Amino acid sequence: MQFEFLKHFPRRMKNVGLYALIIQNSAQKTIWKQYGFQKLDEQLNMIFAVMLYIMEQSLKEESCVMDDIGSYIDTLNMQYFRKEMTYDDCRKLGDFIVNVVLSNEGKVMYFDGFDFGQNSYQSMHVSYVANKIIYIDREFKRTSYYLTDDGYNLMLATLEIESNMKLTIHEMIFQMHLEKQSYDKAAEEIKNVFNLLRIQLQKIQEAMGKIRRNALNYSVRDYKDILKENLETIDETKQKFQNYSDRVKSRVRELEQENIDVKRLSAKDEEKLNYLREIETYLNRTIDEHQKILGSHFDLKALYTKELEELIQMSFIKRFSLRAELFDKLMENPQSLENLDFFLRPLFGRDLDKTYNLNKAFQLQRPVKKKQEEDMGEALDFDEEEWQLEQERRRKKKLKRYETSLGFLLRETKGRGEITLKEIGAHIEKSNEEKEQFIPNTEIFKEIMVELIKNREIDMEALKKERSEYIQDRPGEFQLNEMLLHLVEEYPENSDIKGIEVVRIEDGNTVAFDGVLNEDGIRKSIRCSNVLIRVKRKE
Repeated sequence: MQFEFLKHFPRRMKNVGLYALIIQNSAQKTIWKQYGFQKLDEQLNMIFAVMLYIMEQSLKEESCVMDDIGSYIDTLNMQYFRKEMTYDDCRKLGDFIVNVVLSNEGKVMYFDGFDFGQNSYQSMHVSYVANKIIYIDREFKRTSYYLTDDGYNLMLATLEIESNMKLTIHEMIFQMHLEKQSYDKAAEEIKNVFNLLRIQLQKIQEAMGKIRRNALNYSVRDYKDILKENLETIDETKQKFQNYSDRVKSRVRELEQENIDVKRLSAKDEEKLNYLREIETYLNRTIDEHQKILGSHFDLKALYTKELEELIQMSFIKRFSLRAELFDKLMENPQSLENLDFFLRPLFGRDLDKTYNLNKAFQLQRPVKKKQEEDMGEALDFDEEEWQLEQERRRKKKLKRYETSLGFLLRETKGRGEITLKEIGAHIEKSNEEKEQFIPNTEIFKEIMVELIKNREIDMEALKKERSEYIQDRPGEFQLNEMLLHLVEEYPENSDIKGIEVVRIEDGNTVAFDGVLNEDGIRKSIRCSNVLIRVKRKE
């Protein structure tokens, strides 16, 4: 299978189907409106409340007849929902929920999940409740309802596993599969563990963003909860998964040595080796994620403390009118200018805001203009939503200019198979429109050419594979790989592009583009080395 993560796709879709069929059986029924349940939210709340009652009765091994369900709904309605329903209405509603919504009027329910291994849909049976005949006082025959395995799985997925237990449970399941040498299942579980750690890291980053915007909007309770989650994650993870990593590496070495000795592994052992390598990769990424959480944990504490201290200091600031308290009094008594240093001295008595950091001297220094753009990206409190929308519009407009320039370059190159920058320059000099497409401004043109020259050879299939294997956020700025994938996938005329090769022509000649605008609207000339761009097409 090309995409290993789709191996157990039908099993995932079974969980989706548990929710989908309930909504399908309930959403279009008008009977809800007769009892005052107008919104889908209210309907689903009532359905799951009834299912929870049936589950509790099942766990206690007590009967759950329709009279019990009707009485339960009547009690809920009187105390909480307050709909205009009689006891008889509540019993009818319970009968509708159990026999129509959950049992589909006695018809067997199926949900189709696509099996990518078999290249076909797999029908999966879904059943929420079942019934049995009981006798009350050994005389009265009644139908008692109880949850099936699907019903239990659905209810347990809603709440029963606390968020702080998920990591521990997935880690235990991973350990069990690892010991049983079920490496395909162990690979799925270690991915779940990694995703939980990634979610925790995102929570910390979002919390830090809220604190930076306004620390008063981030409650102490939220701060306490996220610190507790961080400590539990830090305590549970690193040493355990380091041991798992050592064990997996040892098993990989054994299989690789066996492959060398006997020249060839069996198909089953080769599959195990591939899964072990995948597990090893995710274990290493899990440990790296743990380190990020550890560092972000202390950054969060320092940031929250700093922001609160600054808010407290603001309350001690005393404001005064410079004109009334200083200028007017100087006019009344000019001789007091001799003592002006007493007034100004406190301004220079505070600690310096910045200290020299030796580590910064060895870091890559970014252009000042780019740093200013990053500073502009900080979220502000005033009219924040509108400001964010405006920033998003500007970002999309700028990325569109990158797309236009790179698309023009692909179009010109694809028509000939290869083309030099000098040939493009001679062509666009005749048309200002094409010149503006290729060079929107000096900064965009420079960044595109630098990235192309730096990458030299670009394999589109390798880029697609890399994107499918890693979970990452969409970039907020121009990235050559992402833009090329977008141009190849979204524009049919580029779909046959297999790769791009860029070679600097060392002949001493330069290419000049005159009268090009920069970001400040000033016209400048660009002089750069000649470059050959070659497009490889699929056969």
